[in-house]
Amino acid sequence: MPSKPLVLASVIAALPVAANADDTPLPTVTVQDRAEHGTPLGTDTLQRLAPATSDTASLLRQVPGMSVNPAGGVSGLPAIHGLADDRLRIKVDGMDLIAACPNHMNSPLSYLDPSAVGALHIYAGITPVSVGGDSIGGTIVAESAAPVFAAPGQGHVFTGEAGAHYRSNGDASGAHLKATYATETFSIHYADAIATANNTRAARDFKTSTATGRADHTLDRDEVGSTAYKTRNQSVGLAWHTDDHLLDARVARQHVPYELYPNQRMDMLDNDATRINLRYLGQFGWGLLEARAYHEKVEHDMNFGDDKQRVYGTAVNGMPMNTEGETTGASLKATLDLSDREVLRLGGEFQHYTLDDEWPPSGTGTMAPGTFVNINDGRRDRLAAFAEWEARLAPPLTTLLGVRYERVRMDAGDVSGYAPTNGMGMMLNYQLRDATAFNARDHARTDHNWDVTALARYTVGPTLDIEAGIARKVRSPNLYERYTWSTWPMAAVMNNFVGDGNGYVGDVNLAPEKAITVSATFDWHAEDRAWMLKATPFFTRVHDYIDANQPATTPTAGEFVVLKYANQDARLYGLDLSGRMPLGESGLGAWGLEGLLGYTRGRNLDTGEGLYNVMPLNATLTLTHRLGGWDNRAELVMVRGKHHVSGTRNEIETAGYALVNLRGSYAWQQVRLDFGVDNLFDTFHDLPTGGAYTGQGATMGINAIPWGIAVPGPGRSLYAGITVTF
Repeated sequence: MPSKPLVLASVIAALPVAANADDTPLPTVTVQDRAEHGTPLGTDTLQRLAPATSDTASLLRQVPGMSVNPAGGVSGLPAIHGLADDRLRIKVDGMDLIAACPNHMNSPLSYLDPSAVGALHIYAGITPVSVGGDSIGGTIVAESAAPVFAAPGQGHVFTGEAGAHYRSNGDASGAHLKATYATETFSIHYADAIATANNTRAARDFKTSTATGRADHTLDRDEVGSTAYKTRNQSVGLAWHTDDHLLDARVARQHVPYELYPNQRMDMLDNDATRINLRYLGQFGWGLLEARAYHEKVEHDMNFGDDKQRVYGTAVNGMPMNTEGETTGASLKATLDLSDREVLRLGGEFQHYTLDDEWPPSGTGTMAPGTFVNINDGRRDRLAAFAEWEARLAPPLTTLLGVRYERVRMDAGDVSGYAPTNGMGMMLNYQLRDATAFNARDHARTDHNWDVTALARYTVGPTLDIEAGIARKVRSPNLYERYTWSTWPMAAVMNNFVGDGNGYVGDVNLAPEKAITVSATFDWHAEDRAWMLKATPFFTRVHDYIDANQPATTPTAGEFVVLKYANQDARLYGLDLSGRMPLGESGLGAWGLEGLLGYTRGRNLDTGEGLYNVMPLNATLTLTHRLGGWDNRAELVMVRGKHHVSGTRNEIETAGYALVNLRGSYAWQQVRLDFGVDNLFDTFHDLPTGGAYTGQGATMGINAIPWGIAVPGPGRSLYAGITVTF
């Protein structure tokens, strides 16, 4: 371990000299501000995959143990070892962002276009307390490109990048632009990215109905309804540095005119978000100091998109659902170099989050005359402190010990339905009963959560490293898990962020989830790492896991149901494998093999059922080829059938499948061309973690659409992208 593992790269004052902006990379100010126990996603991988997707979360499939629960076209929910969404801590440019939506449509990674990703770092399982907190599955750190400055004596530089992509399935297209002007002490950066797509198509017909509930609009039987989207992300960054100090300020804005969802009852028809992010970095004789403050405001509107029935009786405005969320956060972290072998990290964090979720009246009938208040003045405040000691006790042994405390305080105001009644005639919805019961309770809850991590890394020899550890991690419920209140099926199905088509009701008395994880990593490799094989077995026991129950005495199968969140116990275990090896090199280029394998098994110990949306056994085998500027890859993706499912949720089983993807690229000095084909043989497959298909028809009625149709994966798609640097 270096004597200063957390340094201001190049110590800023000694930045390397760039010959010119055309052929030499500019010096970049970066900070290695994390314990080196996570998994980075390399720049080459990011560049290769960015033209093939508009969903930043999908890039994470290249990391062992990672999967993605598909949602909208740019809003996939990442999962680590079967634990997804809010069970992970997801930091975007150092900010802890929260989905402000009853369907989690505006997930944190959806605010970062793939072309804007400068670095992705994944901490699976044993997570250092300095990057953990309020999560039990792990941490994902996504960062935009770091600021760049002109080299000493260079005066100023102007550099940038422009690119465009196209994908045939869904007629998806997009473009991005990045530009930087910098002197030796000042840098200004602008980034802009747009993406749009129509509905995707499966490899064959997967449904029997073409109806959407609109007389003038039908869908082909192979068309995956509600998969279209249009989005734009912009950001401006300013940075200054003098000697050993850096100040970085960024403002970002997202506008999504529409993003439709095939596994949700509603669609996102407008999302506006603005973020302000300030960061200070300072290198001192004793170590590194980092301070950050940020604010995000989200205005989020939902209703029925083009593929879902909008008019019900006289409710001519569909079902508008409006959410406003604000997040304000601050953090302070100091890294003290105790000696050449010891580092102490101390830090504190604060996050204040507010949420208002209201559904305006829509015409007449049951959705009138007033506003349905789903969550009123919801508040979730986190206050955290941590200490982490990393030391090289002997040349081959490095240890990491950390403890973290978090106080999570939550509250919400009183609520009301569309009308102070329990229904009309024989049509009962119990709005008055449920709201009265909720309002009579004390809503404030305070959780005191403790995380502990112990990790050791031992270098057995030049070809074997072993890392093992144990961690206790705690997550408090989110606002929707605690404060959604209506048992009315029409209202309950609108509160669902797992994509199973069911309705959900909260529980104010939910306890935080508490997980104990044990894992080890065995890393065999050549001395020069030309070949490697890494194996990571893991085991997690979760007390008070937030699952769900069917309130009915006799559970209902084969249809969508209303569920109530409940604390239960769970167990997850599995194995991650990854490796690579060279096959040979000749005049035809260098050939190699790369592979990933993931196995996770999750079980609800109270019900004996499988945990919902756990990715089955899967593997990817890749043949690689490099020759000059060429970089080519042939992928075989194999997924076993999913049969270990959640019976309580009536989770849909899926069959196994194998897909072949071809990817190629050629890079010149300033131009890069990417191209390929996904699902070469147009193989039909259902997405194991894609949830239930609710993408068309009368989705407002809980069982007014067919049950038992899984969301299918896309059929064959050709893609191409071009990137030009200047």
